[in-house]
Amino acid sequence: MELHVLDHPLVEHKLTVLRDKNTSSATFRELVTELGMLEAYEATRNLDIVDKPIETPVAPMVGKHIASPAPIIVPVLRAGLGMLDGMTKMIPTAEVGFLGMKRDEEHPTQQITYANRLPEDLTGRQCFLIDPMLATGGTLVTATHYLAERGAKDVTAINIIAAPEGIQYVQDHIDPSIAFKVVVCAVDEKLNEKAYIVPGLGDAGDRLYGVID
Repeated sequence: MELHVLDHPLVEHKLTVLRDKNTSSATFRELVTELGMLEAYEATRNLDIVDKPIETPVAPMVGKHIASPAPIIVPVLRAGLGMLDGMTKMIPTAEVGFLGMKRDEEHPTQQITYANRLPEDLTGRQCFLIDPMLATGGTLVTATHYLAERGAKDVTAINIIAAPEGIQYVQDHIDPSIAFKVVVCAVDEKLNEKAYIVPGLGDAGDRLYGVID
């Protein structure tokens, strides 16, 4: 597993505002979009490209173009939707799939899959899983293997913050045959007894969309 932690003043500033409990939902949503865009720049560093002959107003040249099949962005519902706009702004030719998962509160590293909207065959596709939080790591491992069952061999996870316990869980449990990378803005201190990231930013889904009982 390859882990990349962004190190940039803009990321640190935006992340601090994002964490603040007094930040409004509107500002929170905008910051999640902006951080997703900044992370997308690093996450797509090895995106497959091909030559593309074009003509500029001055002369012909050979430029670069994103290769086919198009990459696919997969937000993990519901919090992952907050990062989708930023990602699609950076990769407008990408396709979008959806994966609905939630934590089993009695067994925090286990997940319940309740929805999916994905191609049956992901062979040869570069896949980008987006979810603001990498807490226990259970969701990320389950989601990645879910994509691998459909043929994906190149998966990049994009999370805003991560817990060291979650990173370790992913390292220990991810299928080594998958070319797997994680891009985060920060690795926090720990998980608390409720498996929430400390200091964290609270429940990303609730802060994006409000509390749903």
